[in-house]
Order: sequence, then C-alpha cells, then structure tokens
Amino acid sequence: MDSIGINRAPLGSSSSAAAVTARRGIALRPARRSVASTNRVGVATIGFGDASGLRACSEKVRRFDSVRSTTARAQSGNAGRSMTEERGCTMSDTEMPFKYSSGKAFPLGVSQVEGGLNFALFSQHASSVILCLKLPGRGTEDEKGADVVEFVLDQQKNKTGDIWHVIVEGLPASGVLYGYRVGGPQGWDQGHRFDSSTVLLDPYAKLVSGRKYFGVAEEKSSQHFGTYDFDSSPFDWGDDYRLPNLPEADLVIYEMNVRAFTADESSGLDSTSRGSYLGLIDKIPHLLELGVNAVELLPVFEYDELEFKRYPNPRDHMVNTWGYSTINFFAPMSRYASAGGGPVAASKELKQMVKELHKAGIEVILDVVYNHTNEADDAHPYMTSFRGIDNKVYYMLDLNKNAELLNFSGCGNTLNCNHPVVKELILDSLRHWVEEYHIDGFRFDLASVLCRGPDGCPLDAPPLIKEIAKDAVLSRCKIIAEPWDCGGLYLVGRFPNWDRWAEWNGKYRDDLRRFIKGDPGMKGVFATRVSGSADLYQVNKRKPYHGVNFVIAHDGFTLCDLVSYNLKHNDANGEGGCDGCNDNFSWNCGVEGETNDLNVLSLRSRQMKNFHVALMISQGTPMMLMGDEYGHTRYGNNNSYGHDTCINNFQWEQLEQRRDGHFRFFSEMIKFRHSNPILRRDRFLNKNDVTWHEDCWENQESKFLAFTVHDHNSGGDIYLAFNAHDYFVDAVIPPPPHHKCWNRVVDTNLESPNDIVPEGVPFTGPKYRIAPYSSILLKAKP
Repeated sequence: MDSIGINRAPLGSSSSAAAVTARRGIALRPARRSVASTNRVGVATIGFGDASGLRACSEKVRRFDSVRSTTARAQSGNAGRSMTEERGCTMSDTEMPFKYSSGKAFPLGVSQVEGGLNFALFSQHASSVILCLKLPGRGTEDEKGADVVEFVLDQQKNKTGDIWHVIVEGLPASGVLYGYRVGGPQGWDQGHRFDSSTVLLDPYAKLVSGRKYFGVAEEKSSQHFGTYDFDSSPFDWGDDYRLPNLPEADLVIYEMNVRAFTADESSGLDSTSRGSYLGLIDKIPHLLELGVNAVELLPVFEYDELEFKRYPNPRDHMVNTWGYSTINFFAPMSRYASAGGGPVAASKELKQMVKELHKAGIEVILDVVYNHTNEADDAHPYMTSFRGIDNKVYYMLDLNKNAELLNFSGCGNTLNCNHPVVKELILDSLRHWVEEYHIDGFRFDLASVLCRGPDGCPLDAPPLIKEIAKDAVLSRCKIIAEPWDCGGLYLVGRFPNWDRWAEWNGKYRDDLRRFIKGDPGMKGVFATRVSGSADLYQVNKRKPYHGVNFVIAHDGFTLCDLVSYNLKHNDANGEGGCDGCNDNFSWNCGVEGETNDLNVLSLRSRQMKNFHVALMISQGTPMMLMGDEYGHTRYGNNNSYGHDTCINNFQWEQLEQRRDGHFRFFSEMIKFRHSNPILRRDRFLNKNDVTWHEDCWENQESKFLAFTVHDHNSGGDIYLAFNAHDYFVDAVIPPPPHHKCWNRVVDTNLESPNDIVPEGVPFTGPKYRIAPYSSILLKAKP
C-alpha cells in the first residue's frame, strides 16, 4: 500500500483487476531549497579543468551575510571552469586544504580509498556535475552556518562512461553532508528534467541527513543530504549471534509499523525512545507472548513524512506515517532514531533492533517500495534526487506524449525497474540491507510494476525479478511480492517466480471475508483457500508457503473495523471520501460503527475469532496486522496513511484491558499452529491428508463446512467446522483415530477462557451443536 492512496488488489474477482482505480493522492511540492541559495553559507568553488594528476588546493572560504546569487552562474565550454556572481559578501580567513584527483567509477556513492574519499555518480545524459560538500566543525552546529565547497567535475578527467567521479583528500571521515548539482539538456519532450540550481541527493548515499525529529512541521523545509560515517567501528553483532533461518513453512508474519508500535504514551516508554527502533526492542516480549516469529516492517527506508505540507492543500494537516514515499533506497529512516539522534544513530539502532529480534528467534522482513519515489509527477514535481540526476533513465516515460511520467504506482511516477542501471541499483540496495543490516527478507510493494519494461508493457520474464530470485546474496532471503499494481496488472497466482517468489494472496483475503460473513456460494472456494490455494500455487516446484495468507493488512480495515463497518469513513483524510477502497467485503454485524449493543459486540467478537481461526489453520504462510491481537480500531478509516495519532498507533492500555480475553485467544491460536505441523505442510494436500465432510458442494445456499486434517505420523487429527449461517447447525462428528478421542480446543461461541483451551476438553458425543457465525476445532488425543 502506498502512503497516499490505496495500493491493493481490487476486492473481488481478478477480472476486475483492470479497474484498480481507487485514487492515490499526489505527492506535494515544497519551495525548493539548495545549498546555492542558503543564507550565511561559506562557498568555495573548485574547478577540475586544469587538474593534472593530484593537485593541492587551499581555498579562502567566503562567508556571506546575504543570499549567494546563482542567477549569473555560467559555465564556459571548458566544463572545469565555473563563474559565479557574489553579492553582499564578507571574507573570512578560514583555510581549507584539499587534494583531489580524477577518482574511479566504482563503487557508486561515497567510499574510502587510499587517496581519500571517492565520490561516484551515474548520469547518462548530464552535461555537467558539481559535487557539493557541507563541512562540519567550523564553530557552529547550525547547518546554515556550515562551510560549503563545490567541486566542478571535468568531463574528460572525472567521467568514465556515464559515471562521474572524483577523489577528495583531506575531508573528515564523518559528519560531512554532500549532494550534487547536475546540469543537462532542457528538452522536456525528450524526458529531461535537469535543474543545476538544485542540490540533489546521491541515490547511493548509505546515510541521509535531514530533519532530526519525526513530523516536526517547523523543520519541513529541511533539505536531505547524503552523509557517511567511516569513523565508527563496525557494529558488534556478538560472538554468539546467529541468524534465525526459519523455514518458510513455519513463519507467522506480523505486519507492523516501527513508529506506530510505540509512539503512543500508553507504551510506557520515555518520550525520547517512543516511535523508535529502540522502542521496538523494548516490546519484543509482547511479540514473543503473541507467538509470531517474523515481523514485516512497513517502510524503514528514508522517506519524507511531511510531504503533504509542501504547500497548502486539503491534506496538509496529515503526516505520512506509513512511509510509502521513498527518498533513498540505501539509508534507514533517520527519524526513527531515538532522541533525534540522526542518521548514524539510526543505522546503529536499527542494527541493534535486528540483533535483538534475531536473539528472540524473530526474523525481520522489510516492506520495500521500488515502484516509485517521493518525487511526484510532472504537474506537482518535487526534485530531490533521481528526477534531476537522470529522469529519462530512472523513470518510465511516455515518449509519445511529451515524455510524461507513466503512473502505474498511483503516485505520479513509476521507477524504470528493468533498465539495466536501475535494476542494478535495486539489486545493490537489497544486498546492502542483507549484508549491512542482516535483513531476512523483503515484501515488494506493488511488485507488478517490477514486471514492466521501460515502456510500461508487462514482461514475461522480467530481468529484475529473475535476478532477485537467482542472486547469491539474496538466496537465504524470503522474497514476497504484492502481485498487482495500480495499472491493473493483477498477477496473483501468476507472478513470475522461478520457484522462489512468494505472493500476497489477495484472493485468499477476498474469499475468506466473503465466506465468514455469510455470502452465498463461497463454500467451495473457502475450502480451496484454507487448504493452500493449490489452484494458484501448485505449479512447478512452488509450495503452499509461497502463498502468504492474510485477511487484514495495513491498508484497508483493521480486523475490528471489518466486522464493525459496512462503509469506509475516510473524511479525516481530506479527500472528501474519494480515497480508499469501496469494496471491502465487510459486515458491521447489524450496527454501523461503535455501539453498546451487547449482542452486536458478542457477534463481532465471534467473527474476529472466526477469521483468526481460519487464518491459523490454513495451509500457507499466515500474516496478521499489528493491533488485531487486541481489536484495534481506526473508526472505519480504511486508508489511514496520514494519521500520526491513535488511529494508527498501538494502544497498549487497550491491550492490557483485553489481555485475558481477545489477546489470549489470538496468542493461543498462533501457538496451536506452531505445535501442529499438519497445519503448515511444505507440500500440497492430497486426498489422504484431508477428509471433507461434505456431499453437496453445489448448494449455493450452504454456508457450513466441516473437514478433518489427518496426522499420518501420530494420529493427532484435527477436526474443523465453520458455520456462517445465522442459525445453529448440528454437526455429525466423525469417529476419532484408533485409540484416540476428540478434545475440544476451540469454540468461538464460548466466552473466555473456554473459547480456547490448549490442552483440550474431552468430547464424546456423536454431534456438536455449532452456534451461528462460529467455528470449532477438535483435536484427537490419547
């Protein structure tokens, strides 16, 4: 899901996939800032046109009391010379000794080399590149008072192929901010968007410096710069550190937001650590008690949470809390550091978080957004990096329509993922997160975009998808596709996979919702979904776990809202209710929204438990959403991307209030799945694995299904029955295996703690009276 609109498969049949038209908002445009137009900045401009080998430079730094004008900037035919007009300046005597040489093309980004620091930037179509450095330690901590040095790169000496590069000696090993000003052709209709007055972020920056604190509106105009840290010692992962390396068949995934998990005061954390990587560490015991063994983190790449505040608009009251608006693909979100610690602290604390999760046996999967960036569209452009470095390479364009940006993401632009250079950037990014941060897997947002060629047409064998599947570094990782996009490319069950890729099973979500709420004609497809969706995934060497089963995800209703609202209630988003999906397959159980009606509340509770039972007994990989374990509500908002409030934030007080009831049921059901391998097979069921107690599959009005999953090893069979009728059903219970008897583990109609009894309650009757909208689970035991 994207931060500014709905990003999901359409609820309903795949035939409607082409109609994924739920509008995504457009990222907003702020006043542009650049180093060139910053008050009180010292500027030294250094040319390379006459550089020969290694050259020493000692520049007087100019410190200005007024804005430095760039309107008279001109470059001669010699790309190494730069002329600037300076107004209202005074001189300081600060000496800045540097040595610089031509540099090397690889690796891209900034790296330590014997001769100093090497800076390398790809731009195929640029005609000029200027490296801009902001230097620390000049007697002020104010970024606006920093010294700025610009290196004008020479096309002959500082360019190899399409890569511009320079080595600078004498720079500090940390604390320097850097960016590039890139000039080139102005042919809009040819796809170019160069603007040499704007300082751009290096796509390969491993750390990004910008605002210190999350969502502080006063900092909204802060510029994002690349930075680096070659001073710190390597992170200590510990001598006894081990990767969890969990089998895919054993995963129970918990989709969560790092900030929202502990941002609320009810978390009990100090204000400096709420909403941070360190804050999540503090709550690992909750994850263990719940029973999940993998967290799927909403985006933790650097993103702009204040993108809606760039200019006055109906959504400028909101803050992007989901993170689907990537600024850079290598840097961790710096404002998830504790106490405003900045990018270096964010990197260290993210590693500490991963280390502690791994110590607890919990894998870390990142939700990654390679389908678009924060740079918006051509109507409201926001140039921070890719657009100004080489728009024609990085984005898909319609060259037959004035080179407009193609929009398969719903956010105004679409990354040109299968261009060789962009493909390599994505692969380098993924490898970086695995090697540097020990990430265990990735969920690819709108992954169908990654299956399109430069012209937007779908590819049968997308090079990027294949290389991710075959890459040696990524070979240990879980790779999960969201197999649709906002251009209607719906690939559930058909995503190119090379027997490696898993998929969010959107059909599972839709079919489970419809059966549990009592839609007619859904019994057969419900059986197909809970038994592993063989109709979708039993191809070549794919396994049931390649289908990620979910009823709820971050976009759409929470589980509580799914059973409390028939309609979305998105007025708070500022889009007049036009955003978010209209087809949710939800049922409010008789009353729209909040109510004190005890009968309605009881029914809603049963339905939530029914959904959870179905999810946890299904073959395939289950995924649940943060907060559903206590019944979190967003009050009917099914597109809550912009609310840094209790709408999204985990409510720890509510968890405590419901710990012995709702939470206990959810936790025990997850643990039951873990303790019963027959519910998580690594192969598809055959006729000997399951008995369907059904002889009337064609009856469209039947909303009852019962079946037994067989345990061929120990005879620990499991009997399940789901009643979606509004009346009682007397189910005939089959005989248990030899020398075994049935024990009731679950009856969602019973009150806690009888609704789930892990050790089981003996049951001997020939029939079980199953209440309306409820489910039961019996376990065969000696």
